[in-house]
Amino acid sequence: MVSKPSENPEPGGVAGGRGGSSPHTGQVPVAPVAVKILIAGGFGVGKTTLVGAVSEIRPLQTEELLTDRGVGVDDTAGVEQKTTTTVAMDFGRITIRDGLVLYLFGTPGQDRFWFMWDELSYGALGAVVLSDTRRLADCFPAVDYFENRGLPFLIAVNCFDDGYDYTPDEIREALDLADSTPVVLCDVRERSSGKEVLTTLVRHLLAVHEAETQAGASAL
Repeated sequence: MVSKPSENPEPGGVAGGRGGSSPHTGQVPVAPVAVKILIAGGFGVGKTTLVGAVSEIRPLQTEELLTDRGVGVDDTAGVEQKTTTTVAMDFGRITIRDGLVLYLFGTPGQDRFWFMWDELSYGALGAVVLSDTRRLADCFPAVDYFENRGLPFLIAVNCFDDGYDYTPDEIREALDLADSTPVVLCDVRERSSGKEVLTTLVRHLLAVHEAETQAGASAL
């Protein structure tokens, strides 16, 4: 369920540190486990904000100004105030606990950039699908994509001030989700809220892995 530690660790960084024994203990330090996570969802739902809020490094962002060329191509209904958009990906990193690091890859939300999802999802172990209750249907493509690929995910409802107050169960029913798929409410502007979303996803990934292991053992 987990990816191999980076083969090119950063000097003294979270992603591994240099090899060799510790001058204090004489023990060889263990490189943290690195897990790739996708942050997906519709246009303007808060993916870039989430990555930026939780990342412990300066996030990589590929935002560009919206121009007249996008008129009639990009659906900005409900997010008319948005002036920029991600044209490639967002990238950030967060340490969930000692020995576990998440690398976050935010996907572009517009239809015309969906061709990049296959590349971005390569090696990912799970995904967060951000949703906006004002435009809940916008997250259907991400839900379908991850279900078809068999990639575990959760729904994170970004609670906008003028959004609708649906319960997690109502959202699960509207999106026709399996009972095992977590649905959490969050405010992606708050680091603690975003971290709780990611922690919930990690727990979900572990539960999925345990279930698959037990099923495999029962089949023997």
